Amino acid sequence: MEDTYLDSFLSYLKFEKRYSEHTLSAYKNDLHSFLEYIVKEKCLTSILEVRHFHVRSWLVSMMQSGLKPKTIHRKKSSLQSFYQFLLRNKLCEQNPMKKVSAPKLPKRLPVFIQENQIENLLDQLHFTDDFEGVRDNYLLELLYVTGIRRNEVIELKTNDLDFSNFSMKILGKGNKERIVPIPPYLKAIHENYQNYKRLKFGDSSNIPLFLTDNGEKMYPKFVYLKVRKYLTFVSTVEKKSPHVLRHSFATHLSDKGADINAIKNLLGHANLAATQVYLHNTIDQLKKVYNQAHPKAKKDNDLGDEPTKTE
Repeated sequence: MEDTYLDSFLSYLKFEKRYSEHTLSAYKNDLHSFLEYIVKEKCLTSILEVRHFHVRSWLVSMMQSGLKPKTIHRKKSSLQSFYQFLLRNKLCEQNPMKKVSAPKLPKRLPVFIQENQIENLLDQLHFTDDFEGVRDNYLLELLYVTGIRRNEVIELKTNDLDFSNFSMKILGKGNKERIVPIPPYLKAIHENYQNYKRLKFGDSSNIPLFLTDNGEKMYPKFVYLKVRKYLTFVSTVEKKSPHVLRHSFATHLSDKGADINAIKNLLGHANLAATQVYLHNTIDQLKKVYNQAHPKAKKDNDLGDEPTKTE
């Protein structure tokens, strides 16, 4: 099987698209999975021999093995991008993905925690009065008040925060930069953390904002475990990841009537469709208000129900 095709594609993603190492690893694993399948199960020797029925067979095999639809969708998307790259560079003549569709994804609502739980997390929970405790408190504050992604917060530098106009520069997916507001109260938390960091590690103006206990750059699992640890104290939601704080940020903004386009820009979404999922709770609240206040609303009928059929 031609490794050069795959290597060229991964180089394109790394150097031209500037994808993160995490994203590159996902693409690589997805494509290796497909290549191994067509060699072992279909006895193919070249990606140029692949036809739509080979891809369909691969998708079916993953469904039968119990993989989640979301994972299958991601793998199909990786393969789609791969063949688009080959076509664009005239490395193949046809796209076997044209006649392939993945299983439908169930509609999933984002997991978030309630405002009172956020208050307990950030205002009531006890953090130790040392570098680790001050850092953890600041990390949680920043994740929630900005909706920043885990990889984005890892890459933050101290000078990305501008307290002269209370804004923060974020380098997001695809190397796209966005500016988000930060609340004035965060300045005192930031300065307190910086004092602890200087005492422990010396001058740190040109290194990542957040450091591990050993003074190294944070990594994804470190952030995940920190967030999970503290969310366990205030919430019973099954999923306790940094993304839950991002979902909470967006959901609470939506509930308070924030413009959907403004939320999109704050989150760094490429299109509005990714942001519209946060309208779910707002619609539920509007239904309750309507049912309670409108003279014609039937108290025993929720707007989400099917209308009663009449003969």
